[in-house]
Amino acid sequence: MKPDAIKQILETVGAVRQGHFELTSGLHSGTYVQCALVLQYPKYAEQLGRALAAEFMDLRVDCVASPALGGVILGHEVARAIPPNAHGKPVRAIFVERDATGQLTLRRGFRVEPDEHVLVIEDVWTTGGSTCETIRVLEEAGARVVAAGALIDRSGGSIELPVRTEALIDLRIESYEPSDCPLCHNGSVAIKPGSRFARSNP
Repeated sequence: MKPDAIKQILETVGAVRQGHFELTSGLHSGTYVQCALVLQYPKYAEQLGRALAAEFMDLRVDCVASPALGGVILGHEVARAIPPNAHGKPVRAIFVERDATGQLTLRRGFRVEPDEHVLVIEDVWTTGGSTCETIRVLEEAGARVVAAGALIDRSGGSIELPVRTEALIDLRIESYEPSDCPLCHNGSVAIKPGSRFARSNP
């Protein structure tokens, strides 16, 4: 799937929003990409998952793991698109989620086997913080994280992770530290649109 086709899908469903946003990373931006508006359509989720999975077909992948909530649907579709291993065992799709302290952790009975080859999938990268934290959780549990992928890289190519990375499209969208945000300087107030902030924005 070509980047232009993906951008067209994003625009068709209204996933690219303009305004003043506080991102999960804490940075501010005038543009927010709400991937949930794309992934609510199983047809698009399947197409995007298959396209992202194609980037990693040269690797052994036993399991796909994603940070909740944004990466869960996409990670599931990526896992579905990856063929079973040589023994016929299907690829699992699991996720990590935040506990009461705000730390990502494996819950709900999810676990990884020693040396299990895991691919981490996220919806959008801005700083890569959630993906990096997911990698740490999995490695501490004994897995071998072989790569990380995202639907959108909005970092401008600045993502630095300890594994191979692949994104379907690069969207160069400006992000600012709150103290340097021109939107704030103009008197606008940032809203928190992501799922992580759902309880503070009913």
